[in-house]
Amino acid sequence: MAKGTQGQDVNDPVSPPVHDAPHHTPPSREVTSLGLFLIFARIGLTSFGGGLSGWFMRVFVHERHLISEDEFLNGLALSQALPGVNVKNLAIWIGYRLLGWRGAVVGFCGIVFPPAVVIVLLGVFFSAIASFPLTHVALAGAAAGAIGLSLSMAITAARRLPRRVFPYLVLVATFAAAAVFRVSMVWTVLIAGALSVGYEYVREVRRT
Repeated sequence: MAKGTQGQDVNDPVSPPVHDAPHHTPPSREVTSLGLFLIFARIGLTSFGGGLSGWFMRVFVHERHLISEDEFLNGLALSQALPGVNVKNLAIWIGYRLLGWRGAVVGFCGIVFPPAVVIVLLGVFFSAIASFPLTHVALAGAAAGAIGLSLSMAITAARRLPRRVFPYLVLVATFAAAAVFRVSMVWTVLIAGALSVGYEYVREVRRT
């Protein structure tokens, strides 16, 4: 009797095929409103500027497995394309993804209000010690950390791009328009976003 490569009887119609695909743990959706608020509050109180998105990915994707990496990157792209503060948009999107409208409200409150109180207190504190050189050194170090976290997030997102020429052309063109030629962000997002969406739509129509 013939045997398959996995030692399985290939003539047996009942035996299911054996696959060597890697095992992926499905995301766990068990989270409460209070727990979600505390997660966002902790991230907001212990992060720097643009580095918040990196903390979001580490906590919600890698540590707690509340959402998948693809879901997170889709939300990140959406939050950056919409008006307003990117991190606030991302918090609302993650909260809505996990707990619906209650999660969206919790995400907004958790990422805005606790850090806002601390910012006011730190503003008063730093204004009192602004004359000391060590203060500017500390702020420069915090800025370096924020830039590093943002760069890490950007590299992760770029690695997830489809292995096609057009998405990378849009990536390079967007960077050049914003960082080199100083084109208005409104026009950059509108043009690059419209081209990307149009390209993917046409590609999907042709494929189906």
